[in-house]
Amino acid sequence: MKITELMNKDLIIPMLVAKTKKEALKELADCVVKKESNVDSAELLRVLLEREELGSTGIGDGIAIPHGKIKRIENLIVSFGRSVDGVDFQSMDGKPTHIIFLLIAPENSAGIHLKALARISRLLKDSAFRRNIMEATTSQEIYDIIAQEDEKY
Repeated sequence: MKITELMNKDLIIPMLVAKTKKEALKELADCVVKKESNVDSAELLRVLLEREELGSTGIGDGIAIPHGKIKRIENLIVSFGRSVDGVDFQSMDGKPTHIIFLLIAPENSAGIHLKALARISRLLKDSAFRRNIMEATTSQEIYDIIAQEDEKY
């Protein structure tokens, strides 16, 4: 599984304007809705916030991987947002989150959702990859960096 098979550069926000976790999730949800008309923004935001109540998806090192399952989609959707200033995601290490991968899975799926989470986590372990993402300036550059890293595994 390649992350670039699941995402599209139109679902990349190179400069999130959000200042809070909720705003970041809403901004990413709204981006998804523009491309995926069968997804309801309010429902998606509700699902993501409910998942955050179980425990933050901010995993540390400036990374968060919010995720959830919704009806009316057939395939996993991956979106990406970058916050230069950082967002408080209540991460395990207490540091601001800069890199956010959003995963939305069909309601009745399990395997692909977990494989994608593992794959993204593996990519993000590389500090050079994270640094390159932070230095990129456009959606296309970010997509290309992800694609290049994706090919290594």
